[in-house]
Amino acid sequence: MRFVFAVLLAAVCFGTTGTAQALGPDASAGSLGAARLVIGGGVLGLLALWTRRRRGADGTPAAPPTGSAGASGTRPPLPTWLLVPVGAVGVLAYQPAFFAGTAANGVAVGTVVALGSAPVLTGALDWLLRRRYPGHRWAVATVIATTGVAILAASTAGGAGAGGGAGGSAGPLGLLASVGAGASYAVYTLAAKALLDRGWTATGSMGALFGTAAVVAVPLLIASDASWLATPAGLATAAWLGLVTTTLAYVLFGYGLTGLAPATVSTLTLAEPLTAGVLGVVLLGEQPTPGAAVGLVVLAAGIVVLAAGGAGRPGSRSRAASPAGVGGAG
Repeated sequence: MRFVFAVLLAAVCFGTTGTAQALGPDASAGSLGAARLVIGGGVLGLLALWTRRRRGADGTPAAPPTGSAGASGTRPPLPTWLLVPVGAVGVLAYQPAFFAGTAANGVAVGTVVALGSAPVLTGALDWLLRRRYPGHRWAVATVIATTGVAILAASTAGGAGAGGGAGGSAGPLGLLASVGAGASYAVYTLAAKALLDRGWTATGSMGALFGTAAVVAVPLLIASDASWLATPAGLATAAWLGLVTTTLAYVLFGYGLTGLAPATVSTLTLAEPLTAGVLGVVLLGEQPTPGAAVGLVVLAAGIVVLAAGGAGRPGSRSRAASPAGVGGAG
């Protein structure tokens, strides 16, 4: 269960992103996203390098986890040297695709398509690449949880088509962008899992992906209007988005991946909109409609269904026996 709790805590960190943005200074989504990646991804990369050097000084080798090839004994077709850039591309592509979807079709519709498609695409890609079916419990829990997200989105889409989609209507380009965000999430989740299966550690894999993305995000941040970073509120917002919603969140996320299937992790992170909804009520004074309340309850039920079964998969016990430390790649 510790892997489940780690992923749920990561989702809670993810869920504070919108509230931090709402309480922070006026800044573009592109500038906020770039600052988040530069700070959070940069710290993750430095942490991975530091712990790798420390492990090397102690003479401790990074041994692959037992049974790391997965239940079917197969490995993804990509070579190890290609997994990092592919995963980093997924990290970089997620935010612009997500914000493009919400800008075209509204926050409600864009969010439900992106978050709802992520666990399905992750499970499908994992099944395709490794011939590893995530399991019936995952399928049932994913259906319940995504239904909850759909109810939540439908209950808020009718009021105002925030961000573009009038009345919550959906255009094909916006839907494509949101599905692209879900696919980007699936790509970097599976890349991180593949690195873990090849002997990389939790923070080592996340540090490699997000550290690489942080380097690319530096010129993007410079090119944006980053004047908001010169204010105390801006610095506080950037620090929270970088250190909490990225560095801490993805250390926990990576640890959860060491003992859970990627599809299971993806479904558990649907606790993110649940957290965002609760924070919206408590901190932002938002009043949820009855439909939104029903959606939150259904969403929570799907997460409970998955978590109650231990959310494990074949081979997770043997993998849990190996240290999910924070060193670098093997």
